[in-house]
Amino acid sequence: MDNTVELLGHYGSDEVIACSAWTSTSRELDEKKRQRIPKLIDMLWSHGHETPFEKGSVHFLVDCDIASHIHLLKHRLSSLNAESARYKELKEDKTFIPDDWPDFWQQQLKQYTEDGNRLYHKCLADLEPELGRKRAKESARFFKTYNSRIQADVQFNMRSFANFIKLRKSEHAQKEIREIAEKMLDLVKGIEDNPFQHTLNSWGY
Repeated sequence: MDNTVELLGHYGSDEVIACSAWTSTSRELDEKKRQRIPKLIDMLWSHGHETPFEKGSVHFLVDCDIASHIHLLKHRLSSLNAESARYKELKEDKTFIPDDWPDFWQQQLKQYTEDGNRLYHKCLADLEPELGRKRAKESARFFKTYNSRIQADVQFNMRSFANFIKLRKSEHAQKEIREIAEKMLDLVKGIEDNPFQHTLNSWGY
C-alpha cells in the first residue's frame, strides 16, 4: 500500500502573516493595505524576515514507512506524535513496498517483511510472561523493518513547512519522502480560498 497524507486542518493565512509583520507599526487593515499583502509577503520571505510565517500552520495525518517517518523527525516541526510499538502491539502489519523495484526484489522484501512481522508477534507473546508486557512490546519491535508503516500526526508552522518542502521535495531527496512532500504541498495548494497563495508564491510554488 502507498504512503498516504491527509490534511487535517490549518490555521492562519497570508493576511495573518502580514498582520504579524505589521504589528511593529499598525495592524489596522483597509482595502488599500490588503492589496499590499502579496508584495509584503514576497519581501519578507526574500529578505529572510521569516518569523511572521510561524503564525500560519498546516496539520497532517501521515501513514508512512518508518524510514520516511525518521526523515520527518529530522525537521523543526511544530509537533509530531506517532503510533508507537512501545506502548501498544502493532496488530495491523502495514507495510510499504517500493513500486520502482523489479518484481523479484518486491517479492523478496514482502517475504522478509512477513517473516519479521511473524517473529515480532511470536517474540512479544513469548517474552511477555518472562519480561512483562511493557518490556516485551518495546523490545519485540526490533523485528519490525524500515518498510513497516506507522501513522503520524504532523504539524508545521509555515516557516518550518517551507524548509521541509525545500529539502524533501528536492530531486536529491529519497523518493518516498519526496512523494510525501509533494502530496502535502498539493493539499495546501488545494485549501479552499487558497489562504496561503502569496506565501506559496514567495517560495516559488
